[in-house]
Amino acid sequence: MILANHLLRYFLNRMNKLFQKCIGISLGLAVLTSFSSCIDDSKANPSAEKNKSLGNVYITTFNEKQLLAESEITNSETQNAEHLPVIKINAEKTYQTMDGFGYTLTGGSAMHIHQMSDKARQNLLQELFGRDTNSIGVSYLRISVGASDLDAAPFSYNDLPEGETDKNLDHFSLANDTLHLIPVLKEIIKVQPTIKILGSPWSPPKWMKTNNDTRGGSLKEEFYDSYANYFVKYIEAMKAEGITIDAITVQNEPLHPGNNPSLLMEAEQQKEFVKNHLGPIFEENNIETKIIVYDHNADRPDYPITILNDSVAAKYIDGSAFHLYGGEIDAISKVHEAHPDKNLYFTEQWVGAPGDFAKEMNWHTENLIIGATRNWCKTVLEWNVAADENQQPHTDRGGCDRCLGAITIKGDEVTREPAYYIIAQASKFVTPGSVRIESNLLEELPNVAFKTPEGKIVVIVQNKNKKAQSFQLQLENETLEVKLPAESVGTYVI
Repeated sequence: MILANHLLRYFLNRMNKLFQKCIGISLGLAVLTSFSSCIDDSKANPSAEKNKSLGNVYITTFNEKQLLAESEITNSETQNAEHLPVIKINAEKTYQTMDGFGYTLTGGSAMHIHQMSDKARQNLLQELFGRDTNSIGVSYLRISVGASDLDAAPFSYNDLPEGETDKNLDHFSLANDTLHLIPVLKEIIKVQPTIKILGSPWSPPKWMKTNNDTRGGSLKEEFYDSYANYFVKYIEAMKAEGITIDAITVQNEPLHPGNNPSLLMEAEQQKEFVKNHLGPIFEENNIETKIIVYDHNADRPDYPITILNDSVAAKYIDGSAFHLYGGEIDAISKVHEAHPDKNLYFTEQWVGAPGDFAKEMNWHTENLIIGATRNWCKTVLEWNVAADENQQPHTDRGGCDRCLGAITIKGDEVTREPAYYIIAQASKFVTPGSVRIESNLLEELPNVAFKTPEGKIVVIVQNKNKKAQSFQLQLENETLEVKLPAESVGTYVI
């Protein structure tokens, strides 16, 4: 027994000396487990660190061969790594907090969704608004206050026989919305209880207008208070239905009176309406819904600036909203520079039927998902959720007859169109409360970066090149070498 003990001590001593460099401690009786950890070190197996999963990337190629295709991010290295483009991420430099990404739920969209079978509708709403693996996590919706041009016919909540008026709004009713919109919204809220909803009017009741028509005309000054109360009644009536209106815009496209419905509302008129009517009446009725001005193209940043320059009007205003049918996306930042205390929202952009996937994915990703967010927008919304195969319904005299939905619905059959994937590349990963963080902009690799409330880094990168592009993502203490296919967008979640 004494000899055996002596031999054991001799063996352990020899093994200690052999493995001291690897483990830095006396092995004692733990020699075997320590030896195991030694041989698993990345220095003993350099490919282990190289192939380690560092997160996930979700790729959509403009040729549609990959659609939100998921793969692991591994830190592959090449001999020419020092010559690769570098996207530098600085999480310490922060910008706006995101409210979300989504669509406009038009009356027509709601009708098509509502007419699906119960099972098909539930599956679709879960896919659009859920947060599970098979969902795209839409977190923000825009709806019309009254009809938009993608309803079958124009209507308001206070339509009267010719020649009648109703200053006290005694005949106010949400009846038209109870047919499809409100039931669908209630189902959406069950799927996503925290979804934010923005309401936008296309026109006041026509008896309030200078031309007594749903199309064009201006708001009569004598009805400014009535129209302000119209918003109050709308918000309170929706609340009674269990639907919270987070924000309203004062008028959809106030400089485009050719749509049906529509209203011409110049900047000075909108300023007067907000300053002396809508704002005070919201305050008087304890309405917490945000007031957002403008809601039109980026070519007229002077419109919201004119309103916000009035300090009395500005105190009632949360921010301003933009579309991009005119102007350049960078112009939106002029409003931020003039009024950095006010928020910015991107609220509408269409895809024209039949839809060119490559063209739309390319342009919308660069200008909206990346461009609008890099120019301070808290939301990015596409127009619209759904249409049928004939882009119905729409109004006459100016209603959009080529507006392609994010999905096309035919009975229970669903076709996912370009806007579905444009939004999904962001909405699925950049959850509400995410903060945009600093990243350098590369000409051939447009990008934007966010930090989520859960602490993940999300980087959306577009490869505009006609060939695959390797590049480096440089984070705090880590540089990742990654590769994007030709003409694609990748969302990196790290």
